[in-house]
Amino acid sequence: MAESGFPPLILASSSPRRRDLLTEHGYTFRIVPANVEESAPPHLTPSEDVLENARRKARAVAVQYPEEWVLGVDTEVFFEGEVLGKPTDMEAAFAMLKRLNGQTHEVYSGVCLIHGAKQEERCFVEITRVHFHRRSDEELRAYLARIGPLDKAGAYAAQDDRGEMIAHFEGSFSNVIGLPMEALAEIVRRET
Repeated sequence: MAESGFPPLILASSSPRRRDLLTEHGYTFRIVPANVEESAPPHLTPSEDVLENARRKARAVAVQYPEEWVLGVDTEVFFEGEVLGKPTDMEAAFAMLKRLNGQTHEVYSGVCLIHGAKQEERCFVEITRVHFHRRSDEELRAYLARIGPLDKAGAYAAQDDRGEMIAHFEGSFSNVIGLPMEALAEIVRRET
């Protein structure tokens, strides 16, 4: 549960998965999506990339609400040195999932909690290694049809997996869903 005494947050994201995680963990928050373009300059490492995007999202909203804590988050799937973002269509989703099939990849989340008036920023990166089962093409297509992958980085849904794709993971499972709740709770504890 969220620490009592921490003021309500503004989530600078419209992600339903992040909303659900914050709700499940007892946070009080409202949603104000950041209107910023995410970028992935080639010279940045995966950690630098997600941290920069999270910071840009949080700062964009913190300017509008300087007296409140704003939470910016960016989550990306990395495999063989490449970002696997949200697929553009079902064929792209299938190609992405086929690449990950039976393999191990990393999920990086950059998280920034910013209070503009206090000029405080609490930012960190969480990395989780995810190991996939090997599945047939038919199983992959059935999985994709069930989860609706077009709004999901890496074309899979950890929160709805049911053991179909994820064999096991190392690190935070909530990070794979889109927000590392354990590390966020540590930051919140330090601020209360």
